[in-house]
Amino acid sequence: MPRPIWKGAISFGLVTVPVGLYSAVESKNELSFRLLHGKDKSPIDYRRFCEKEDVEVQWSEIVKGYEYEKGKFVVLTDKDFEKARVPGTQTFEIRDFVPGEAIDFVYFEHPYYLAPSGKTGVKAYALLRDALKDTGRVGIGTIVLRQREHLAALEPSGDALVLTTMRFGYEIRSPQALELPKSANGAGKRELALARQLVETLASDWDPKRYKDTYHEVLLRLIEHKIEGKEISVPEPEKPPKVTSLVKALQESLAKAPERRAGARAPGRRAAGDRAAGAERRAPSARRSAHHRRKAA
Repeated sequence: MPRPIWKGAISFGLVTVPVGLYSAVESKNELSFRLLHGKDKSPIDYRRFCEKEDVEVQWSEIVKGYEYEKGKFVVLTDKDFEKARVPGTQTFEIRDFVPGEAIDFVYFEHPYYLAPSGKTGVKAYALLRDALKDTGRVGIGTIVLRQREHLAALEPSGDALVLTTMRFGYEIRSPQALELPKSANGAGKRELALARQLVETLASDWDPKRYKDTYHEVLLRLIEHKIEGKEISVPEPEKPPKVTSLVKALQESLAKAPERRAGARAPGRRAAGDRAAGAERRAPSARRSAHHRRKAA
């Protein structure tokens, strides 16, 4: 069993559930690159230079500053940062139970699995999980991870409880500055009927196996071929046809929908992208669960 990232407890009312926190996503399959000197393929070294004196600066001489006006800084020391840090309580205290469908996707960040820690919390864990399933609600509270306080949502995913860190309200930009249509009133009944028909034609249940990280797969194959001294050719992407009529575009989309669906379901080569899809299968987040609740509603 993997080691927990965090050990503590869920608290709601007077009930406490001891739990361990585990990452719900895989990052080991990400490709990382180094910057090299093209002439001799030597790794590039980064150095710290003072803009004013144009000299290299040692780490011991570097401090952190906040630019409160253009060119004006206030220096913060380690003691200042210590004062701002939130003390770790080792408890995720649920403040509210809110309807899952009420939370917008933009608030969600990173999912984690929670598992009961010790036999004493098993019954309370299952009780909370099943109560959330029955009510369709999500527990909202705060948790301190790596000396920083995070807003988080707690919801069931199969037999597990998933805690997903969230963005605070001030971090979300308002879309009011964007020029967005209020409704589809400008479209005719025929266009709207065709659009609905297209949506229904492509309607499907959520299956993460159907989606591949094409960029990751092609890039990994390219790397493997270059190591072996081979070249890889990638076909040019098809250019979308120029369609000036919305009705015609919808009609052509409907005609091609079965073909697209068949192609999407065709078995593909097993590659590194499958491992990434496997991580996705194992880590349904609050975003996806909330989406299913919206569909059900």
